[in-house]
Amino acid sequence: MSESNLNFSEKLDEMERIKADSNYLRGTIVEGLADRITGAISEEDTKLIKFHGSYMQDDRDIRDERRRQKLEPAYSFMIRVRAPGGASTPEQWIAMDDIANQYANQTIKLTTRQAFQFHGVLKRNLKQTMFDINQSLLDTLAACGDVNRNVMCNPNPYQSDVHAEINQIASDISSYLSPKTQAYHEIWLDGEKVLDTSDQEPEPLYGKTYLPRKFKIGIAVPPSNDIDVFSQDIGLISIIEDGVLVGFNLTVGGGMGMKHGNTATYPQVGRLIGYFPKAEVVDVCEKILTIQRDYGNREDRTNARFKYTVDRKGVSWITDELNRRLGWDLESKRAFHFEDNGDRYGWTEGSGKHHFTLFIQNGRIKDTEEYKLKTALRAIAEIHTGDFRLSPNQNLVIANVEAEKKAEIEALIEQYNLTDGAHYTGLRRNSMACVAFPTCGLAMAESERYLPSLITKIEALLDEAGLSEEEITIRMTGCPNGCARPALAEIAFIGKAPGKYNMYLGGGFAGDRLNKLFKENIDEAEILKSLRPILLQYAQERTVNERFGNFVVRAGIIEEVTDGQLFHS
Repeated sequence: MSESNLNFSEKLDEMERIKADSNYLRGTIVEGLADRITGAISEEDTKLIKFHGSYMQDDRDIRDERRRQKLEPAYSFMIRVRAPGGASTPEQWIAMDDIANQYANQTIKLTTRQAFQFHGVLKRNLKQTMFDINQSLLDTLAACGDVNRNVMCNPNPYQSDVHAEINQIASDISSYLSPKTQAYHEIWLDGEKVLDTSDQEPEPLYGKTYLPRKFKIGIAVPPSNDIDVFSQDIGLISIIEDGVLVGFNLTVGGGMGMKHGNTATYPQVGRLIGYFPKAEVVDVCEKILTIQRDYGNREDRTNARFKYTVDRKGVSWITDELNRRLGWDLESKRAFHFEDNGDRYGWTEGSGKHHFTLFIQNGRIKDTEEYKLKTALRAIAEIHTGDFRLSPNQNLVIANVEAEKKAEIEALIEQYNLTDGAHYTGLRRNSMACVAFPTCGLAMAESERYLPSLITKIEALLDEAGLSEEEITIRMTGCPNGCARPALAEIAFIGKAPGKYNMYLGGGFAGDRLNKLFKENIDEAEILKSLRPILLQYAQERTVNERFGNFVVRAGIIEEVTDGQLFHS
């Protein structure tokens, strides 16, 4: 590390010691996997295994019963599969389906960062699952942990002339910023073991202690902001002139997580600091990442994200430091316009290919008695010659369908009654939820399992107000860590306790403004009671094409929040 800031404080967070002592993310993971007495691994290894793309969890639905039976918790592992830009081949889709059936809980979760996620993998199956994922030419390295995460980009089938280039850029950034340690290959892929790394520098970019916290990059293609570019540590806004990608506007310091009761933590929107040509994109991302590496807070992990570094040092300082490290200056920002942050459902066409965007509620791929979604998608993958693209909104694009294959795929869509969302309300089509119970250890309340039923009840209010087709973003998380990017939604719910949520209003429909707390710690009855008069007022008083989030700000129902430092005020 050419520029280190590990002396930011003498009182480093314990996680910094764990990383420094881990021998570049090895820890005692191998020994823990070999221990058949328990389904768990050691506490320190649970932190290190995140860098390898996995979290240890337990089934909270049966936790109390197992405790009464004097059994250890029902431990299992979540695995997150990195797919830059959300792209995968039909062969990779089939491989993910096989893994879900053989090792996980027979479902696949499509995440809000365009990754695959498996739940319920037992420790004894963990290594084989990781091996099989890599055999498909996907991997889990850096899907979690204090490193750069999966790089997002816009599936954007209706502007697909530039999509291939954008997707390649996302892949290039992801590859360049990936950890270089051989620990991943040693542990999961039986790579040659490096016995002593003390005299080596296997992490020329990250160093022994990696980043202070996770780091996220996303590329948006206007007019769609479906990746929520302002939520990213580095946001890249594509500038396209005469159908050609010429460069990017750059935002820095976005992030969604916070802690209940801690006003020093808050969600933040990225600040737009300039423009640069596309040829410099990897260099720009690297230099910003090193600024966070060197100046991020390693004393307090709750204030360690890049957004807090930007706010502490100041946007001007960040810009000057970036220019210094680059050896050249950013240019003035260029004009752009976002219209929404949702997906375009159904069939679209571009570059002579066809694309079908499928609505998948909360990203859960599974079969039920009424809806054989998982079976249908495998059948499509077995004949598809294009690719699949995971949407940032937890939906799926069956992409690049050849003209001669379209009729076959349409027949399967009809046979299995797959939905493009056309018969759902605008609210449901614009909904997202994190996993929460039963597996996430951070969850305070339900999310994925509850939001669909809450939406059904809110839909009755929309019917009453004559707003059934109105597009409104609604998001729910079981805790304030922000995995479904709730702070940008027009209506959001963040779990406080079982059955209790904080309700937020006023985010921007295009994902460019934060919402604000409207009511705290309320149950379903209070949620519906609170929303009804606001929705009725919106129906009666809105201006032409006025979005719900804009209306509640204009009407004085909630204050506008454009800077996270004012989120709690």
